[in-house]
Amino acid sequence: MDVVELLPRLHLLRFPVGQAYLWRDGEELTMIDAGPPGSAAAVAKVLGGLRRIVLTHFHEDHAGGAGELAARCGAEVLAHQLDAPVVRGELPDAPPVLEDWERPVHARAARRLPRVPWPRPAKVGELSDGDVLDFGGGAHVVHVPGHTDGSIALHLPRHRVLFTGDAVAAAPTEGTVMLGVFNLDRARAVRSFHRLAELDSDTACFGHGDPVIGHAATALRRSADRYPLSP
Repeated sequence: MDVVELLPRLHLLRFPVGQAYLWRDGEELTMIDAGPPGSAAAVAKVLGGLRRIVLTHFHEDHAGGAGELAARCGAEVLAHQLDAPVVRGELPDAPPVLEDWERPVHARAARRLPRVPWPRPAKVGELSDGDVLDFGGGAHVVHVPGHTDGSIALHLPRHRVLFTGDAVAAAPTEGTVMLGVFNLDRARAVRSFHRLAELDSDTACFGHGDPVIGHAATALRRSADRYPLSP
């Protein structure tokens, strides 16, 4: 695991598959996503005072470490009400509807994840669109369905920081962004992308790929224009 400082209060935690973020308010820490199964020991070594883990969606590379990390640190785990039952193991996960070009990419990513059941959090608090969490001067929950039914983003207006989860991803061209891949419903994912592009953000943090530090809203708007909304 690599730890990269993005801003004085914000660090990126990079795993072999996917990444998570750590936000600091004084001695209190919030993780956005938890990394894949087996990552908790490495994460616990570099942080103390973890209060909460907010999951952007139920996929294994984002939620797989949540149960073990919560048990180690005593942190609460939060997810959207539609994805929380999947995180708890009460409902099966819904597989993505893959486009042809995504199939080999998805297969390679799946091979890099542990092929064992991952520890589920004992409790998962449920979030809804418009909720405001007590970190970062008020973190606004933005429901962005499409990647999963309960995908969320988190917007910190005071700091102009946006965590998109997998609704948006970094594109291969440096400083540009693209629609996230492996979606359940591409049309809904496009609508969610446009919603995120309307938010005032200077820093955008993605589930995959390098964050955009500076003028993030401009990058999102330019990219969103390439994805027309369905009637």
